[in-house]
Amino acid sequence: MKKLLVFAALLLPLPFMLAGCSHRTVVYVQAPPPPPDFSAAAQQGYNDGVAAARRDIANNRPPNIEQHPRFRNPPVPPPAFEEYRHGFREGYNAALHNSPPPGY
Repeated sequence: MKKLLVFAALLLPLPFMLAGCSHRTVVYVQAPPPPPDFSAAAQQGYNDGVAAARRDIANNRPPNIEQHPRFRNPPVPPPAFEEYRHGFREGYNAALHNSPPPGY
């Protein structure tokens, strides 16, 4: 009986020892750089899109490019709006598709 109690006392903490550390691990995956043929406005949009997607992922928000103020009101002169938005969209998608799965 005494051997059984000792055996049970040794097995009780075993699951806790095997569980390991439960701290959250943050993994950063670098999005590819903007294509070299992008204009300066498109490259700025690309980098802003990557940053916006990373914020959405970090805050567990669903991906929605239309909610970002810089996409709606680009910080470039009006003739470059579409180039900026194209770059923003490409950067946003690149960051979403190159990120680790949620809870990683």
